[in-house]
Amino acid sequence: MTTTPEFRHELLWGQLHALTVIAQLGSFTRAAQRLGLSKAAVSQRIAELERAMGQTLVARTTRSVRLTEAGRQLVEETSPSFARITDALGATRDAAGQPRGLLRVTAPVALGRQHLGPLLAGFFQHHPQIRIELDLSDRLVPLTQEGFDLAIRHTSAPPDGLVAQRLCASRSLLVASPGYLERHGTPAHPDELARHACLPYLRSGSPLWLFEQGEQRLRVPVAGPLSAGNSELLRDAALDGLGLALLPDFSAASALREARLVEVLPDWRPVGFFGDAIYAIHRWSSATPRPLRLLIEHLKSQLGRGFR
Repeated sequence: MTTTPEFRHELLWGQLHALTVIAQLGSFTRAAQRLGLSKAAVSQRIAELERAMGQTLVARTTRSVRLTEAGRQLVEETSPSFARITDALGATRDAAGQPRGLLRVTAPVALGRQHLGPLLAGFFQHHPQIRIELDLSDRLVPLTQEGFDLAIRHTSAPPDGLVAQRLCASRSLLVASPGYLERHGTPAHPDELARHACLPYLRSGSPLWLFEQGEQRLRVPVAGPLSAGNSELLRDAALDGLGLALLPDFSAASALREARLVEVLPDWRPVGFFGDAIYAIHRWSSATPRPLRLLIEHLKSQLGRGFR
């Protein structure tokens, strides 16, 4: 490549912003969607920037997109400035009147379906100009790489480098249907679980459930007819009498209230499997955008009582 003899830096702001978005999302297609442009227009902006810089900034193959060393250094130097500009624009717009804008949110499937979704009608009633894209997945998606403004996570250890606000406590519960317990008996001690049909949540390695009572800790190997990576599916299997399931409280709450499930071994606390709190997690900003702040406040006020 040859360097353009003269260029006006201010004419490259749009091209440079496109590069920072590609770096964040790792995809020309997703960057085009974020910027509201065609994929061809984004490619053209990057080509213009590369010509002006006199070197390749983005290495593209049929399967991947990655920044070259020059591109990475350029993004590291400039992306904080674009973040501050975005924050300043949002704060100025918010101060002018009713909060508005799009929030992209990711959350676990069961929590989103059973609890977050029903809370949104009240939020929209007060903030009709705010729009939300709610992506439900039990996969821990990378917050910034996939372009989310907010992640609702069920965890005991929020990630470093991000802002984590605790929305409410959560706990794990061992449950079974009354019909299963009538047929097979109710375990009185964790050791007895080895003789029962258990429904483990999918994790790597052999299924082990850990219980504690005071200073005592027990690891119990479990097995059963079904394991799955979704707590709602395991809850429904327990409702059908297939076995005992270890579930987060937000997934079991309604069935427990209706006595369709019964808590088992209530004097023993399951530990080390699901998180002990629900967090709202987002990137740091010197001024949190008002729509994001309002959504977090709404969720905290509604979920603060926990799941009973």
